Amino acid sequence: MTSRYYLWTVGCQMNKADSEKLAAGFDRMGLKATDRIERADIVVVNTCSVRQHAEDRAYSKLGRISELKKTKPQLKVAVMGCMVGLKTDELRKRFPQVDAFARPQQFEPIMELIEGPHEDLGGEFWPSTYAIPEGPTAFVPVVHGCNKFCTYCIVPYRRGREKSRPMDEIVREVAYLAANGVREVTLLGQTVEAYGHDLAEQPDLGDLMRELSAIERLERIRFLTSYPKDMTHRILEAIAGLPKVMECFSLPVQAGSDRVLESMRRGYTRAEYLAKIAEVRALMPAAGITTDVIVGYPGETEADFEESLSLLEEVRFDKVHVAAYSPRPGTIAYRKMEDDVPAATKAEWLHRVEEVEHRISEEINATYVGAVQSILVEGIRGEQPFGRTQTGKLVHLDAPARVGSLVDVRIEHAGPFSLRGTPVDALVLA
Repeated sequence: MTSRYYLWTVGCQMNKADSEKLAAGFDRMGLKATDRIERADIVVVNTCSVRQHAEDRAYSKLGRISELKKTKPQLKVAVMGCMVGLKTDELRKRFPQVDAFARPQQFEPIMELIEGPHEDLGGEFWPSTYAIPEGPTAFVPVVHGCNKFCTYCIVPYRRGREKSRPMDEIVREVAYLAANGVREVTLLGQTVEAYGHDLAEQPDLGDLMRELSAIERLERIRFLTSYPKDMTHRILEAIAGLPKVMECFSLPVQAGSDRVLESMRRGYTRAEYLAKIAEVRALMPAAGITTDVIVGYPGETEADFEESLSLLEEVRFDKVHVAAYSPRPGTIAYRKMEDDVPAATKAEWLHRVEEVEHRISEEINATYVGAVQSILVEGIRGEQPFGRTQTGKLVHLDAPARVGSLVDVRIEHAGPFSLRGTPVDALVLA
């Protein structure tokens, strides 16, 4: 019987959560994890297709595994995640060393590689299989898939349509995590405010947050990624009114030009996006807001790009995640649009966005200096504890503090990417 597994993951938080769920299933069946691939009996590569760099990393990993399998032919190899679509003929031809391909959350093809009798973990989302917490924070997927079909995005084709988990199932999982040391959960969805649309009772994300807020020992609730048209006023009121829910929003805009937004099929205009930002800030003036921007989208002009820059200046996001457009096979843009923005122009635009983001982030962070912020200590790097504010700011502590504790910290230094400070209460020091 297979006895050891090696699990390699690239990509978003949803991929990380999928890998943790799979690892929990392996553990329940008696398999042991190993961090040395040559000692494994089964290797699983969890892939991402959102960016070319992520695919390249997966291809490189599979190349090394192919060499290993030549010397260890009994090794079982599985590929899961967003590189795996409905049709796997091309993947099978390219990677003959792979024994099983599994789409996101479809663990059964991988389980079939395991020899001998094992526990039946069937049922959608493996509702009674929980990952073992590794620290005070954990990711909890609440809605899988996406119905939006933006032209540049492969996710709907790989992860399928939106499918919400039952609320009682999520509550049980979070209660388990809280009982085992988790103090903060991040609720995940490709568009997280879509949660509940497909359930019979049609609860929304706010209803779920209210239920989770009642769980003892749970201190904080985060959520991502948001989509403007799914973010209702009712959900925003719940976020503003629930002390455990962090006022921290990841709200991708992707472009500031209405012409580009329409071409991307984002489903909103610049004015509608700005109105949503205003609605958030009216309810939560101190909210932290981050965004995603794509530069060099097919047909984008200098004038379009300048509109994106002007939006960044107007909104003043806490952080901007910027990427140059790259065509993803299978998407609408790949099939129907020419990748006509020169690479040099993409690089220039990306750099200009980074310059604006760097300046604005540093200016916003400087306003925290002298203030006292409540920090959940997530871990220690070197000898320095770190954690985040209620608005999602990364803070490094210049004194010992217990992992998992909530610490009041006086901010003494601010940079564009993080803050630094000292706990104000000696009683919390380790």
